[in-house]
Amino acid sequence: MTHAPMSADSRRALLLFFGLVVLLSGCFEFLTIRFHQGSFKIMWSVGISALLTVWWLKRDLRSMGWGWGEWRWQWLAFLIPMGYCLVAYVIIWAAGFGGFYDTKFIAQTRDSLGFTGWSDGAVIAWFVASIASFGMPGSLSSALGEEIGWRGFLVPELAKSMRFTRLALLTGLIWGAWHLPVILLGNYHNNSPAALPLYGQLLMFFTGVVSLGTMLAYLRLKSGSLWTGALAHASHNLAVQAIFNPLTVQYADTPKYVDELGLVLPLTMVPVGLYFFLKGRREFGG
Repeated sequence: MTHAPMSADSRRALLLFFGLVVLLSGCFEFLTIRFHQGSFKIMWSVGISALLTVWWLKRDLRSMGWGWGEWRWQWLAFLIPMGYCLVAYVIIWAAGFGGFYDTKFIAQTRDSLGFTGWSDGAVIAWFVASIASFGMPGSLSSALGEEIGWRGFLVPELAKSMRFTRLALLTGLIWGAWHLPVILLGNYHNNSPAALPLYGQLLMFFTGVVSLGTMLAYLRLKSGSLWTGALAHASHNLAVQAIFNPLTVQYADTPKYVDELGLVLPLTMVPVGLYFFLKGRREFGG
């Protein structure tokens, strides 16, 4: 892949995109921080910024990667986050940082579904399978908002003038920095006394985001589809927030290890990010 110097058109597009992200995200972040209105609008502010940029510059919307592409890339995008999250939480459970499984949660799930007589194992299997499948549309509806911007617009735009090393690291850092207001000023951090200090949570968060962002940049360039990013992002959120955290028994120091702000999951994501980093350097130019 050849890399020309950044053109005036690209600079104009990037300035417009980032200006809109700051404006729109800032408005919705203020509402979220001040009134606790949730993150859906913040996530979609990125996608809306990208769409407005493309519209304003009279570009072809198809350049954002709306096509589905080959199924294998979409399956990888869905399965890899489920896989590394499973590895991370098996480590947490095996090391005694948290327990497997929360019997009270499973009993409540059994009762709410009316699965009288089902064993705990059967309820867990149903719970995981149903969340991973039927929970995907809801998770995808929010993740898509971000991915239209980050992987639909930003990654291919920067790929015109950047080698993969710089592209992967820069987009990952931008993605992480975009979260800072809600981490530092909002409730997107762990307030438990047993959790890592805030600087430790930030370090773990950026470690995970840059690792995942590297994988998503590779999949976007390889598949030509922004849906790889949307599926992987949605799969990651589902696995952490809706499957593995609810299954985990919370001990006194569990907050230090679980979730995207704990010690285990981000470090488990590093080998995944490194694999796609090296693969991207070979295939797209380092």
